[in-house]
Order: sequence, then structure tokens, then C-alpha cells
Amino acid sequence: MASSVVTQGDSNTTTEQGLLNIPDANGKLMPKHSRKYHKLAPYLFGMDIGGSLAKVVFFEPNPLVDGIEKKQRVITHYDLTRNLSSDSDSSDADDNFEMLTDYVLSNHYLGDTGIRDQRLEMRNQKFHGQIGTLHFFHFLTNRMDECFEFAKTFRLPDLSDVVCATGGGAYKYENSCKEILGMKLRKYDELECLIKGIHYIYAHNPLSECYYWEGVTSDGSSPNARKVPYDFGDPYPYIVVNFGSGVSILAVRSPDDYYRVTGSSIGGGTFLGLCCLLTGCETFEEALRMAENGDSTKVDKLVRDIYGGSYDKFNLPGSTVAASFAHMMHADKRKQMSKEDLARAALVTITNNIGSISMMTAHAEKIQRIVFVGNFLRTNDIAMKMLAHALNYWSQGTMKALFLEHEGYFGAVGALLQLSDQVITEMADSNQSK
Repeated sequence: MASSVVTQGDSNTTTEQGLLNIPDANGKLMPKHSRKYHKLAPYLFGMDIGGSLAKVVFFEPNPLVDGIEKKQRVITHYDLTRNLSSDSDSSDADDNFEMLTDYVLSNHYLGDTGIRDQRLEMRNQKFHGQIGTLHFFHFLTNRMDECFEFAKTFRLPDLSDVVCATGGGAYKYENSCKEILGMKLRKYDELECLIKGIHYIYAHNPLSECYYWEGVTSDGSSPNARKVPYDFGDPYPYIVVNFGSGVSILAVRSPDDYYRVTGSSIGGGTFLGLCCLLTGCETFEEALRMAENGDSTKVDKLVRDIYGGSYDKFNLPGSTVAASFAHMMHADKRKQMSKEDLARAALVTITNNIGSISMMTAHAEKIQRIVFVGNFLRTNDIAMKMLAHALNYWSQGTMKALFLEHEGYFGAVGALLQLSDQVITEMADSNQSK
């Protein structure tokens, strides 16, 4: 492979294959005879460990053998477990890592809760001087210990003693990572990673990353709605609403000038928790499917239920929700509703609340642009369309709800970028001190 690395400092920071000779957790350069994954493994992954989901970005360098692109093997879960059970003690850590990579990239579902978002992969990206593909996948945060055990089986600690992460889980699971894997979690601030990830992904996916919804209706059904690309090339200032288990709302005035304005404990975790209690569902996907088939007006009390129509003096249409779940105080209404109706009402309640808080924040900060991100919006067209309608209606057409295709992965990308920047800085400082 020809060298393609943009280096900092002298030539001792690269190997003859053009790969970064990356320092270990103690700052010492790794020996040059180490194989490629020994140099790159900890710098291929970025994690954002949230309250409900752990999001992972994986950078796959274009595999070359004697200058020719290597074909990816198709590895099933059966192949994986058979290889590990028969040869895990004697197999090479690099070979194990390559097999794990092929397994991850040849399957959509990973284990019981892992999902690879193939539609979001980004090709021809450059990290650590290598050209490759960014892959995105996620799994339930409450399975983190199992994830660590899985990584231990593949002898990942033989490759590195450090991995980068952001989010609250980077602190919560720090001890587990050390005890199970013997690896250190290098932690980065989640809001800084979020902003850094947003700007990186938009810069490298400008034509299709940012969009808004057109032709939406208040209830989110909107059969004729369509996505319209939006030019986010000159974004400042803007409000970013990170809609995850809970919600954080930031004002971003420049790449380095941003701050958290407010937030809410009512978020995606609230939606799923309520749906589990009220409907007996088990997963976010199941809750969304139920909500898609429900009718929230059988659960919520609307303005027309109180006024007999619209409240024209304050420009409140009759279809506006006046009191969420208020029909449920009446026995006859409870008999008429279904579990699907309850799921839809929970979705409407939470989406309306966050839309209202977001708009008030934008008014207080005197900012006209609002961007919604976070895994609550993953495959959640109903919520996005409701937010789009609400912002357009209450701003009288002056504001649009903006969305980004990579939804909840910006923090993980930001963590990977932070680590890359830190490694280059440490290498430059090391060279200057010699």
C-alpha cells in the first residue's frame, strides 16, 4: 500500500506501509513491526453510550492485499462462534479482529439487539491517513457488559488498552470496561462531540444530510409529505435539539461558541417507558408500529372537545390538543380506546412538548433555525412530521424544523474525531520535545 498519510512532525510517526505509528495509552510509540490493527484498532471505533442506546461508528480502511482491493468475507454468527470455540486460544488477535470486522459488515442484525444502519454508511472518508468507509450500528445500552465480554472473546485487549467514548455511559461503564476488558475508556464531552460530529458529517454529506418535511398535517399521518433537501452550509446561529432518552437543547453560534440552554426529562425514554407500561410492548420499534396504527384523539382531549370548534381569539384550531390523555378520566372513553391509541397519544404528547420547548428556546435566544437530532427520530416519521407542522404553523411559515439523516450518531463520530485530533496533538508535542 502506498503511503497516503498526512503526518505531523518527522517521518518516525509513520510506518513503511503509510500507517500512523500510534502511541499507546502511556504515550509510547508502538513498535514498527506491529501489524496494522495493532496500530489502528482503538482509532477505528467511536462510541456514544446513551441512556437507552449505545451508538457506534466504525471506520473500515479500504482493505488492500498487494495493492488490490480485498473482497469481504461473508461471516455468519455460526461461523463466528465455531471459529472462536475451536481456535480462540491460539488464534491471532489480528485475525480475530478481521473476522469480527467481516461479521459486522456482512450482517444487518448483530446479536440480540444490535442493528447496523447500512443506509447511513459513508464511503471514501479519510481518517488517520487512510481512505475507507464509516459504518454505523447501535445496540441496547443495558447490554454493555455483554458487549465487553464479546470483545474480550475476540482478544481486542491484545490490540489496544484504550477505546474512545462519549455520553453518560462512558462514565457509568468505565469500571466494567476496565474490569472485563482491561481497557481504558478515553472519555470526551458529549455536547462537544455532538457539535463536532454534526459539522463533520454535513461537510462530507452536504447534498443529502439536512432536510425538512413539506406537505405535512398536524396529526403526522401526512401521506403526501415529502423530504426536501436543505442547504446547511452556513448554519449559524442555530438551535440543536438532541432528542434521545431525555432532551438537551443547545444554542450554536459558531463552531466554538455553543452552550446548553435547557432540556427536558420527557423524551424518547419516556415514550418507550409509557408504552411498555400501557401496551405491554417490549421494544422501541414495536411501540412505533403500534403508534402508527393508533388514533390519539380517542385518548387526548382537543380544543373542539371543549369549545365545540376552534378557539379563534387565540388562533387555536379545533384539532389542537388541549389536554393530553384527558379522555382517559372517563370510563366510556377508556372502553373505546385501544393499545395502539395509547401508543399514539404517548408519541403525540412527548413530541408536542419538545416542539413547544424548542420553539420557546429559539424565541428566547432570537434564533430562527432549529435542528432536531437524536435516536428518538430514528425511523420515526410521525414525530418528525408533527414537529415540522407545529413549527411551520406557530411561526406562520417563518421557521422550519430541520432534520439530519444520521440522527443519533453524531456523538460517536465526534468522539472518533476528538481522539484523532488528540493523537495528532500528542504526536506533535512528543516530536517537539525530542
